[in-house]
Order: sequence, then structure tokens, then C-alpha cells
Amino acid sequence: MTSSRIILLVFIAALAGIFFYFDLGEYLTLETLKAQQSVIENYRVANPTLAVALYMLVYIAVTGLSLPGATILTLAGGAVFGVLWGTLIVSFASSIGATLAFLAARFLFRDTVKAKFGARLKVIDEGVAKEGGFYLFTLRLVPVFPFFMINLLMGLTNMRIATFYGISQIGMLAGTAVYVNAGTQLAKIDSLAGILSPQLLISFVLLGIFPWLAKKTVSTIGDK
Repeated sequence: MTSSRIILLVFIAALAGIFFYFDLGEYLTLETLKAQQSVIENYRVANPTLAVALYMLVYIAVTGLSLPGATILTLAGGAVFGVLWGTLIVSFASSIGATLAFLAARFLFRDTVKAKFGARLKVIDEGVAKEGGFYLFTLRLVPVFPFFMINLLMGLTNMRIATFYGISQIGMLAGTAVYVNAGTQLAKIDSLAGILSPQLLISFVLLGIFPWLAKKTVSTIGDK
């Protein structure tokens, strides 16, 4: 591993270590958010631009470092900024953070993985080149797949950065809107598990497989 990779790895590890050592995750819980909602709202009213900037920086840092707390931050976006602005702000912050995690995984680990599993990775890269956009779009639409794992695993492939960012921005929009909207009703939420109903999850799954069905249908018609 080169010195630049070691420096970046140490930097990321140090930030993650600070997060867990000082138990900063305690501030990213549903209980804390509900208890501090009025304080946060008052700060936003007094400092609207700074509030957006700070919120986005925290969101990008949490997602870029693959730390826990993105769901709570998304709810906070709805509670503090409302549905429209909250969705817009979270959409960009989450996509930027995801792309940073994607780039970190690629810079730190892709060469190592390629050296050890070159033949297998080549097959995966070929698959990503053919269907990677559809695959990522499906994963982004269905919010049951771990957000941070998708970022890290895609970073090990040869997917283009612009493709990853663009599809993430679009694919996560529906799920973002659901959680942001839930955040506007923060007082009524008792647990994160109740936000996604079985019916809503089924809807996301159907949305996720629709591009594949459409592509298959077009391909079948074209072959006739």
C-alpha cells in the first residue's frame, strides 16, 4: 500500500475512532432528535444558510465515512427543513457522501482486490460495464439493502464516478422522500422500523425490478 493510501486510511480510521470513542452516535438517535428538535429549529430560523451548510457537512461526513446515523439525519432533514427543501438537501448530501465512500473504497482497496482476485474482478467489471447502471438503480430503489455496503462494494468495481453519482442521486430519491416526509411527523414516530410498511417495501421492490422488465421486454421485441 502506498504512503498516500496509508495516510488516507489513518485519517479515516482516526475520524471513525473519534466518533466511537466520544460516543457521538448518541446524538444521532431518534430520542435525541425528538428532544432537541425545537433547539435545532430555532437555530435554523436564526441562521438559515449556516444551518443548511452545517447539516450537509455532517451528513456528508457521516455517509462518506460509512458511519451509522444517516437514517436519523434524513428524518432530521424533514423535521427541520420540510418535505421539499429537506428532500432536496438530503438528496444531494447523501449522494455526495456516498460518492466519497465509493471513491475511498476504490482508492484504498481496489488495487489489492484486483491483485488477489484479478480474474474474478474482471468478470464482475464486465458485468458492471453491461448492467451496472440497472443493478445499482435497483439497489438504490429498494431501501432494504445497506446503504454503506453498496457504496463500498461499487467502489471496488470499474463503474464510472459520474454513473455512480447520477444513478445514486436518482435511485435514492424515492426512499429519501419517504424518510424526509416521515421526519415532518417526528412526534408521531416511536421507532425507525415503523417508517417502511410492508406495502411500501413491495412498491419499492416493484419499482426496482421495473427497469429490468422494461429492458427485457424491449430486447425480446427487438429480437422478433
